[in-house]
Formats: sequence, structure tokens, C-alpha cells
Amino acid sequence: MISKKLAIAAAFVLLAGAAPAFAQDAAPAPAGMTDQAPDQAATPATPGTPGAVDQTAAAAPEAPAAAAPEATAEAPKETSNPYGLSELWAAGDFVARGTLILLGIMSIGTWYIFFMKFWEQSRMLNQAKIVDKKFWASANLNEGIDTLPKNSVFRSVAESGVSASSGQGTGLVNLNEWIGMSLSRQVEDANARMQGGISFLASVGSTAPFVGLFGTVWGIYHALIAIGIAGQASIDKVAGPVGEALIMTALGLGVAVPAVLLYNFLVRRNRVILEKVRGFAADLQTYLITRAK
Repeated sequence: MISKKLAIAAAFVLLAGAAPAFAQDAAPAPAGMTDQAPDQAATPATPGTPGAVDQTAAAAPEAPAAAAPEATAEAPKETSNPYGLSELWAAGDFVARGTLILLGIMSIGTWYIFFMKFWEQSRMLNQAKIVDKKFWASANLNEGIDTLPKNSVFRSVAESGVSASSGQGTGLVNLNEWIGMSLSRQVEDANARMQGGISFLASVGSTAPFVGLFGTVWGIYHALIAIGIAGQASIDKVAGPVGEALIMTALGLGVAVPAVLLYNFLVRRNRVILEKVRGFAADLQTYLITRAK
């Protein structure tokens, strides 16, 4: 009997202890929780487990949102030069514009004369080659003159020599001197034509730096006025006028230096051509005097 009572008491105690646990298991889950929530809470995610991968994947979309403000940052805008040549023309007064126009005319005239004289000199050098190849190889003087171009300076010299040799000279000079004088006049006329326009290059080379210097002085004058009005020598007040002064100086040198170089180049070529014309005139004079005898 005692053993039965003890067994019943033990069973009652076991049932009393299991009742709270059964009640806790049977309690309904809170709203919004799924059946897997206890498992996820019971097993904390660690690196290398599937739970850690899911949490990392869930947090990944937030990264572009954090980087968005950096992507929308505006790039720095390029600023134009406010002290260039176009700004000088737009903001300059009539003196600055007049100086620029004068330097432009000098530069255009320099290059125009250079190309025209260079073409003329090249043509005369080709005519000198014709004299050496065809004129002196002709059967007679008239045939030799026909081989020369009509606008050739060598043909003018030859025709002048033939015209002078057709007479007997004058009472003051003999035939030799008369022919020599006629040929010399043609040579000097040719020299004068070749020198035409080259003096302009010399004038530009000697005056263009001073024209640019005048623009420089005018720009400094404007800088001093800006300082006087502002009451202080700040860089924003003097940058424009000083830049104008430097541009004028550079333009003056840019016009003068090519003019001087081109002038020396053309003068040297003229000297070569003139020597060829004089040599031709001397040979022709000797030929005409020999034939007259």
C-alpha cells in the first residue's frame, strides 16, 4: 500500500512540474512571427552560416544609397580666360583698337609683299636660267632675243643694247660708251623695280616695336587709373590693363621680327639677281662692240 501511495505521489509531482512547460509550449506565437523565428533566435548567425549570408544580402542594397550623394557631386566647370585677345578687343577703347588695327595692317602688308616679291624673284631667276641655256646658244642676236619672255628684264636689256648699237654714238661719246650707258640704265631700272615694296618691310621692322610699346604704355595708364579709383593695388583691378599692355608688347614684336627677317631674305635674293643682270649686260656689251668692229 505504501508503495502504491508513493508511486501515485511521484506521478502527481511529475504532472505538476510538466504542466507549466506544456502551457508555455501551447501558448500562441506573437503576431508577425513565423514558425522559423524561434530557430533563428535560438541559433545566432555566425560568419560562414546560411543565416549570415541572408543578413548580408539583406543589408547589401543599402550601400548604393550611401554612395549616391558622391555620385551626384557636380564636376568643376571650366572658366574662360577674361584677359585674352578677344576680351581686349571687346573691352578696349578706341586707342587700343586702333593700335591693334595698325599692327594687323603692318603684319598683313609684310606677308603680302613677301609672297609677291618672292614669286617675282623666282620668276627672274628662272629667266636667268633661260639666258644661260638658250640666248647664248642661238644663231644670232635677234633669234636669241626671241627666246626670252616678253616680260623678262633680260630681254629689255638685250633690246636696249641692240637699239644703241644700231647707231654710231653721238658727238660727245663713242659707240662703246653709248652702249654701256644704255645697258646701265636698263640695269638700274630693273634694280629699282626689284627694290619696290621691300622698303615697307624695313619700315615695319623698325616701327612695329614702338607701336606695340605705345599700346603697352596705354595699358599701364589704364592700370594706374584703376588703382587710383579703387584706392588699392588689388590684382583684380590691374590684371586686365596689365594683360593688355603685355599683349600689345607681344604683338609689336610678333610683327617686327618677321618683317626684319623677310627683309634680309629678299634683299639677299635681289643682290643675286642684280649680279646676274649686270653680268648679262656686260657680256652683251662686249658682244655688241666686237660685232660692230
